[in-house]
Amino acid sequence: MAWRENFRKEALAAGISSKTLNTALADIPEPLAEVIERDRRQPEFTQSLADYVAARVNEKRIDTGRKMMKRYPTWLGRVEKKHGVQRRFLVALWGTESNFGQYTGDFPVIASLATLAYDGRRGAYFRGELLNALHILDAGHIPFQQMKGSWAGAMGQCQFMPSSFRRFAVDADGDGRIDIWNSVPDVLASSANYLARAGWKKGQTWGRPVKLPAGFDISLAGLENSLPLSQWRFLGVKKSDGRFLPRSRMAASLILPDGPEGPAFLVYHNFRVLLAWNRSNAFAVAVGTLADRIGSQ
Repeated sequence: MAWRENFRKEALAAGISSKTLNTALADIPEPLAEVIERDRRQPEFTQSLADYVAARVNEKRIDTGRKMMKRYPTWLGRVEKKHGVQRRFLVALWGTESNFGQYTGDFPVIASLATLAYDGRRGAYFRGELLNALHILDAGHIPFQQMKGSWAGAMGQCQFMPSSFRRFAVDADGDGRIDIWNSVPDVLASSANYLARAGWKKGQTWGRPVKLPAGFDISLAGLENSLPLSQWRFLGVKKSDGRFLPRSRMAASLILPDGPEGPAFLVYHNFRVLLAWNRSNAFAVAVGTLADRIGSQ
């Protein structure tokens, strides 16, 4: 079809080899109907924070995360030392994104991205991701038939979009290619590199659940507002168990994901870094909570 031929010219001009294009584009004679359907019926997010977190932070996932901490201590130590990201957060991200590699998606990435680029709703974005995916194939990081992912093109055990792969993915095991589908060292190091380059602060945590005093001024809530922990303490905010907050100058913001009647959290700089990964307060709270549970042994 005309779109494919026009795209082929663009890809050749971007430096993609004819060999890669011949293999990749021959496999997508028609748009994938299921991908278009999923893109158009994405439901409005109505799940409460408690339900969202409960679905992702459960005893089985916590137990598996702790087992992974024990299974890969050497690699986690190397990655933690190099990138300054605590291992419990890397394992929590791994568990949240793909249940430690069990669910990475079985859609053909090239066909999915080509479908979304052709369909047009977010065509320019997915056209760019398709070019990035072809560069990944061209570099030999993954064979074409093994390049599988989500319906929207997120790939591997850390669910990187192709643009994130090209910016942040790392060949940690030194085999000459980056394999976030099968290489646990590459998955952990790539995740750590992403967080580190997004501004992760070594030695700091993400935040904590808190209790608000009666009559608290909820206009202070929101990521746009930031006060030292000591100031939140002065205002009567306490730890979830009722104990006093530390007298600290660390900046914190109060978030109320489900509104004034729902749970409250004080979140720190690293919470914002998790939002760079996924722009969802619920996602960042889930990852932080899972990291705390995994690391609480």
